[in-house]
Amino acid sequence: MLRPPLMLIALVIPFAASSLHAEQPAEATPVAKKPHIVFITGDHEYQSEINQPMIASILEAKHGMKCTVLYAVDETGQRNPQYEKNIPGLEALQTADLVVMYVRFRALPDDQLKMILDYVNAGRPIVALRTSTHAFLYPKEHPQFRWNDDFGREVFGQKWIRHHGHDSSTQVHVMLKDHPITRGLEPTFHCRSWLYHVMPLHGDCTALLNGAALKGEKPEDPVFGTPNPVAWTKTYKGGRVFFTTLGHPQDFENVSMRRLLVNGVYWALGREADIPAEGCNVDLPAAP
Repeated sequence: MLRPPLMLIALVIPFAASSLHAEQPAEATPVAKKPHIVFITGDHEYQSEINQPMIASILEAKHGMKCTVLYAVDETGQRNPQYEKNIPGLEALQTADLVVMYVRFRALPDDQLKMILDYVNAGRPIVALRTSTHAFLYPKEHPQFRWNDDFGREVFGQKWIRHHGHDSSTQVHVMLKDHPITRGLEPTFHCRSWLYHVMPLHGDCTALLNGAALKGEKPEDPVFGTPNPVAWTKTYKGGRVFFTTLGHPQDFENVSMRRLLVNGVYWALGREADIPAEGCNVDLPAAP
């Protein structure tokens, strides 16, 4: 099991599932609808239940969005990312303007899986991270078995193949400097994530960032293996998709990593014109 980095624990603020709204006088100008972002979390090793609420807090505090974070819940009613068979609250997808997905090897009941499939098959936008290439793991005899590979390959552009080892890290290089999602990113930055092999990508993918595997956890370590895309865009059923294979807990300490995700949210919403030249504000909200 990976441990959350101390910096991340210190910076994450409690995430409020709802907020109070004062009544407006009848003559007040109508307030523009806040985009509703639904985060689906549940993995075994990358603390998506910690880092995704942090991203949600940035979107709420700095960008005026409404966020709902969903968690894996076990048979005792406790949040438990190791429990693979239940993510309650997926009904929120019905009103979502965007889904952010960071899950791994889930075996959800049919009704919960259907809500996710209905969302993506309607051509609605989605942002996803790392292990979501292998979001589901159903037994071979299960009627939903095909989604083990097909969901990642069809929706995101690739299924799980392999990675370059737990004792490595990744040097990231921006490939498309003029794309809205890469605004404000460092041209080259280091991430603790070990590099995923994803080539060849499937569908109409456009690679934005490339990654080179390093033989160790430091940016000065030597490179090995073949570089692979670590972030790209595509479409599924007409909806915008942004995917990144980055997502180690320590990655979120990096401003460029947080900005990559927040810029990606704006792009997937069709609001790339609102991404400033220096990239979106990804400062962490002050603790109350």
